[in-house]
Amino acid sequence: KVSRALPKVLEVEQVDSLLSSIDVKKPLGIRDRALYEVIYSCGLRISEACSLLISNVHFDEKLILVCGKGSKERLVPFGEDAAFWLKKWIFEIRPGFVGSRIIPEVFVNSKGNPISRKGIWKNFKVMGKKTGIEAKVHTLRHSFATHLLSGGADLRSVQELLGHSDLSTTQIYTHIDDSRLEESHRDFFPGHKTE
Repeated sequence: KVSRALPKVLEVEQVDSLLSSIDVKKPLGIRDRALYEVIYSCGLRISEACSLLISNVHFDEKLILVCGKGSKERLVPFGEDAAFWLKKWIFEIRPGFVGSRIIPEVFVNSKGNPISRKGIWKNFKVMGKKTGIEAKVHTLRHSFATHLLSGGADLRSVQELLGHSDLSTTQIYTHIDDSRLEESHRDFFPGHKTE
């Protein structure tokens, strides 16, 4: 059996640095802030962020309906930060790009068409360069899962939130947490300290 490589995970502070690096004085900066906040807050795949529909964002319940792999739907909660930037994008900024056209997707490009995966990757790369933090967009999803588990969430809940059909796929994140535990043990346990 081939063991899977552990996915790269960002510290909470690194995620904050990446998100804070976005210039929200620019209209598309507000879109990007909303986009990456939602990807991180909900653990979305890039394809799920691209296809997220306005009709599937429920601000009252702070839930989004995500259409995942194999057209499987799942409800995912989102946090206060994501809610703030999403509202700003959807109600204040997005109409200026879309005009009178009916575009069901939440995230659009400068021409008012649904954003592409390539666009999401490209913008994230710029954020990485700006902050000196090397990561891929998918790293936000990995970080979401690991931060939940570190915070005490149970594996089944994380599996549901990520939309994994198989629990063993989710279990890889427990190994990341284990490797962090080993690191902490090595750094802080008296028996490991060298003079």
